[in-house]
Amino acid sequence: MATRSVETRAKAASTEGGRRTRDRILRAAAELMFKQGVAGTSIPDVQRRAQVSASQIYHYFGDKKGLTAAVIEYQSTVKLEQQRPLLDHLDSVEALREWCERAAVRLDAVHCEGGCEIGSLASELSDIDPSARLGLATGFAAWQAAIEAGLARMRERGDLPADEDVSALAVALLAAIQGGMLLSQVNRDATPYRRAVNVVIDHIADRVAAARAAG
Repeated sequence: MATRSVETRAKAASTEGGRRTRDRILRAAAELMFKQGVAGTSIPDVQRRAQVSASQIYHYFGDKKGLTAAVIEYQSTVKLEQQRPLLDHLDSVEALREWCERAAVRLDAVHCEGGCEIGSLASELSDIDPSARLGLATGFAAWQAAIEAGLARMRERGDLPADEDVSALAVALLAAIQGGMLLSQVNRDATPYRRAVNVVIDHIADRVAAARAAG
């Protein structure tokens, strides 16, 4: 079963019914792997949650490794697209604060349980699965690119100095988000997250003020 090619599995999901079944399996696997980890999620677990047979899972994903890779892509791309309306407008200090505060509100709502979907997968898989690590790196790069694009527009408008390293700022903010979420998860308190991201955003605000003073 695990030898089915990616192309063959893609064809299997080309019908509307096939896509619905595949999406149901994928959502179920993503939820379970987020809640109980990849190692703690078995194919029978996914079967029960998605209400499908084992053969259907192997039909669409090949094996558990293929399913895990699909979950990484799902968490990286689908979640990003869900936030696209905000991500496409991260070109002001106010927009950055609003975006980060929305995440803080979500943390408060779940008592800081669970952490970040991609971050959780990265913590578990980066050192034991090279292909998963590459997929996760691609996912983080997409988030970094979205942040960097907004900062680049700020620089183009003159809101940031012309020589500002917006790539470094984007990495710093993404690292603050991920590290802040982890500390908040451990402490069951969103304060570490808020402090971490606000330090970076405050620095960006200072750079904006410097650009305006020099302009």
